[in-house]
Amino acid sequence: MSKKQISFNVEVRERTGTGGAREARNNGFVPGVLYGGNDKPVAINLRLAEVMKAIETGHFLSSTATLVHKGEKQLVIPQAIQMHPITDRPVHIDLFRVKADQKIKVEVPVHFLGEEVSPGLKKGGTLNVVRHTVELLVPAGRIPESLEADVSALEVGDNLKISDINLPSDAEPTITDRDFTIVTIAGRVAVADTEDETADEAADEDEAGDTEEGGED
Repeated sequence: MSKKQISFNVEVRERTGTGGAREARNNGFVPGVLYGGNDKPVAINLRLAEVMKAIETGHFLSSTATLVHKGEKQLVIPQAIQMHPITDRPVHIDLFRVKADQKIKVEVPVHFLGEEVSPGLKKGGTLNVVRHTVELLVPAGRIPESLEADVSALEVGDNLKISDINLPSDAEPTITDRDFTIVTIAGRVAVADTEDETADEAADEDEAGDTEEGGED
C-alpha cells in the first residue's frame, strides 16, 4: 500500500514575526517557513485542516509533500513541526525545498513480518526491536513507505541486521561503518534468570544491612 500524497495550498505571509504568526493562527492557518535550494526563505501560511489531515497520515515527517501556490507546485520535505503543549495543535512548521531526484536523509519505519510463525517466538522468546526506524539516504521522490523485516525463520538468539533487509536500489542506510542490528529474538528464560539474580542480590544486601544495624545496637 503506497503512501497517500500530502499536499498543501499555501499563501505567502506578508506579516512576519510573532504578531504575524498569531494573526495567522487566529485566522485558521498554521504559520511556517519555506527554505532551502537556491531561493531565499519565505514565510507562508498553511491551512490548519490540511495540516491536521497530513499529521493523521502517520508519515508526515517521513515523506515529501507538495505545496501549491497560485497554480505552481513545489516539492518539500517537512523538517520540523511545533505543537502547542496544551491543545496539541500545530503552531509552526519548517519545510525544506527539494527536487524529486535529490537525495535526502529520512527516517523510514520498519514493519515486522512473520511473528505468528517464528519458531523462536513460539518457544516463548520475545521480539526485541533494536530499531523501529532506519535513517536512509534516498531520492526525495522515491521514499519507501516502510522497510520489511521478516522474522518468520528466527530462533531464540537469532537476529536480523540491516544487510538482511531489502532496500530500494537507490536507497542506502546513512550508517555505513557497520552491519547494525534491527531486531533479535530474546529468550524469556534468560530474562527470568537475570531478574532472579537481581532479586537475590537485593535480598542479600537487605540481610547484610539488617546484620549491620543489629551489630550497632
